[in-house]
Amino acid sequence: MGFADATQFWNKRFDKEEFIFGKKPNEYLVEHTSLYLKPGNKVLCIADGEGRNGVWLAKQGMQVVGFDASDVALAKAKQFAQENHVVIDYSFSDTDSFTWQVNSYDAVIGIFIQFAEPEMRSRIFKQVHDALKPGGIFILQGYTPKQLEYKTGGPSLIEHLYTEQIIKDLAKDFQILDLCCYEKELFEGARHTGMSALLGLVARK
Repeated sequence: MGFADATQFWNKRFDKEEFIFGKKPNEYLVEHTSLYLKPGNKVLCIADGEGRNGVWLAKQGMQVVGFDASDVALAKAKQFAQENHVVIDYSFSDTDSFTWQVNSYDAVIGIFIQFAEPEMRSRIFKQVHDALKPGGIFILQGYTPKQLEYKTGGPSLIEHLYTEQIIKDLAKDFQILDLCCYEKELFEGARHTGMSALLGLVARK
């Protein structure tokens, strides 16, 4: 899916009053931010959507940069940031058109970025590795193939889902600090609600 197609697809999804993934940050992100990040860190949020994670990180004192392929979602994210009295440097791009700056970030965050097919996923892991400062942290949350049984969110294509082995292979240049598959109920807006089959990764450059 090219950038224009992705924009059209996601704009259609995000073009409603409600926040489709809710306004609360992702739980795995919250838990691991407290362990590995600190105020003042420069953090990049991949495909930050309506801003729930970026805004929360900015409220923790982080310097947040984010991007998304949906200009509709970004308009909501900017408004949400304003309401929460934080400033986020957002740009309208996808993972391939974003300007990844080398050795620039203390952390990169990828929460449910499962629009990426396998080739794009490989590119993202390389882009993240390059963009992190030495010792920088990558926090990733996604769905495992078992999610196809739960149908409580995420892509319907198995090749977009994560297994522990897929992520281990992709993270070979990182030091893995946490890699777990687990099941739990999510309450993240209308699009992510109910029992879910999840994978979490924390990795250090």
